[in-house]
Amino acid sequence: MKDFYNYTYYDRVGEYMNEFYLTLLWSVTVSMFPFGGFLGSLMVGPLVNNLGRKGTLLFNNIFSIVPALLMGFSDLAKSFEMIIVARVLVGICAGLSSNVVPMYLGELAPKNWRGALGVVPQLFITIGILVAQIFGLRSLLANEEGWPILLGLTGIPAVLQLLFLPFFPESPRYLLIQKKDEEAAKRALRRLRGWHDVDAEIEEILEEDRAEKAAGFISVLKLFKMRSLRWQVISIIVLMAGQQLSGVNAIYYYADQIYLSAGVKEDDVQYVTAGTGAVNVLITVCAIFVVELMGRRFLLLLGFSVCFTACCVLTGALAMQDVISWMPYVSIACVISYVIGHALGPSPIPALLVTEIFLQSSRPAAYMVAGTVHWLSNFTVGLVFPFIQVGLGAYSFVIFAVICFLTTVYIFLIIPETKSKTFVEINQIFIKMNKVPGVHPEKRS
Repeated sequence: MKDFYNYTYYDRVGEYMNEFYLTLLWSVTVSMFPFGGFLGSLMVGPLVNNLGRKGTLLFNNIFSIVPALLMGFSDLAKSFEMIIVARVLVGICAGLSSNVVPMYLGELAPKNWRGALGVVPQLFITIGILVAQIFGLRSLLANEEGWPILLGLTGIPAVLQLLFLPFFPESPRYLLIQKKDEEAAKRALRRLRGWHDVDAEIEEILEEDRAEKAAGFISVLKLFKMRSLRWQVISIIVLMAGQQLSGVNAIYYYADQIYLSAGVKEDDVQYVTAGTGAVNVLITVCAIFVVELMGRRFLLLLGFSVCFTACCVLTGALAMQDVISWMPYVSIACVISYVIGHALGPSPIPALLVTEIFLQSSRPAAYMVAGTVHWLSNFTVGLVFPFIQVGLGAYSFVIFAVICFLTTVYIFLIIPETKSKTFVEINQIFIKMNKVPGVHPEKRS
């Protein structure tokens, strides 16, 4: 694609870009995705409060289909600007969906299935990455003729969602608490549960509604001001920052060099990368089945601990790979171990916890905060890590090891277990942590 940028520029001005300008333009293109994700996160609250969870997801497909068309026809139009604009738009799509999908699933799931369903969005993210890695093989679409098709295919899931999502019910909690439509909420619950008697679950939602009577709409600013939500807000900031600043993107960035140093042929690195993607999918599937058995807290502690250990050992292996011949293989083991650890807890659990530790009135604002931290952290790692790598070399991963360790300590000391608890029960735990009298956790500031 860099060649496409260069050839397009040559056709316009009669000369090729210099290396600095090409690198700058490519960096802008790459950074537009997390920037769009940041913008999408800021849109979460207003959209889910006005359009509902399902309505927001349907609206969001615009930000997938339009950029797919822009990228698919960019070669024909001889415009790399179309790709840059498309990256912003598809970033908005990712920023919205990465927040609204777990919110939607968390609100419609029964409490004993909430954890498993909460991990499902991360599973499909890993499947999407694996599919992209497979279609991105040079023998398939990662070539001069195929890349516009590869980029254009990204709109297909959005088209499928537009066809099928209208037949699914809206979040019963949204219908009952925010729209005050009890009959619609009952119809939605009956469709979701498959039985007629949903009075007990309606009463549970009404209990949450009664607990929220004094809260009203909670903005992001109000969220930060409220003493009663102090530890919830701090927790989602720590978890989302820890998720991205733990080095997950840096591991993938560095992986190709590690594979090459272990003797993998350059043409075969793409297959090893796809294999790593398959491991990511497999472990995320495992997380779906164990999250309700072992709990969220345990998976977070286990995942960040594995990532911490992998970063420490990887640092030593990279430092000694020129001295000890078998160290590159240790490095590969560290990469795979890190991927396994991150897929168990740090990748899927934080978004699930945002749904669980906030009640209905504060949940949209909480997702705006969580999404903003997520995408800004993602952008920061992408921007800073190449410079860290140049400056620290083999010791780059010490920084990520420290972040993994500190996040693990925070989880151990602060994060409660939320497995099999109602939203109100979880908030009662935080009432005690925030030292607020037990009326309603969002009633006092």
